[in-house]
Amino acid sequence: MTAPNIVMIGVSTGGPLALRRLFDGLPPLNAAFVIVLHIPPGMDYRIVLSLAAVSAMPVSLAEDGDYLRSGQIYLAPGGFHLRLEGNSRIILEEGPRVNFVQPSVDLAMKSLLKPLRRKRIVGVVLTGMGRDGAEGIRHIKEIGGVTIAQDRETSAIYGMPKAASETGAVDYVFPPEKISRKLVELLSSNKE
Repeated sequence: MTAPNIVMIGVSTGGPLALRRLFDGLPPLNAAFVIVLHIPPGMDYRIVLSLAAVSAMPVSLAEDGDYLRSGQIYLAPGGFHLRLEGNSRIILEEGPRVNFVQPSVDLAMKSLLKPLRRKRIVGVVLTGMGRDGAEGIRHIKEIGGVTIAQDRETSAIYGMPKAASETGAVDYVFPPEKISRKLVELLSSNKE
């Protein structure tokens, strides 16, 4: 199975609202969306329902062994780290917390491989406390991906986006609605 275009989103405090703002009005795109939200087990399903209410794309809780499908949104379940195998298969694993959290944005983003020719990888860091996602954003930039961070003004807590921006590896800093428009621009011009 060929790996699709991938948009990986890392988010924490203030995340459910930021995600709703990003996905509300976003048309189905030629990419698999993987969301890593710092969330305890049991709350994850509520987030899936909340996103599904505003998203034009189907939303599901990521399951171990799932193969990414274009036009689908996957949420990492609480209490597990998520990584991708070959940019196409979801692997869920227990293990020690990374950056004091589980799931960890850095761990998920750093599992991405350099995309095949004409494939796109986009890394997005939204509102949240701490530094999780900063090293992941640096990695995505190094493998040729496009990187985006949420702006200070619309972040509930400007920790994660600030840490990502401070790496010097962020291409764009936008509020969630403008991130949506940029994703449309990046992925509409990238047909398989």
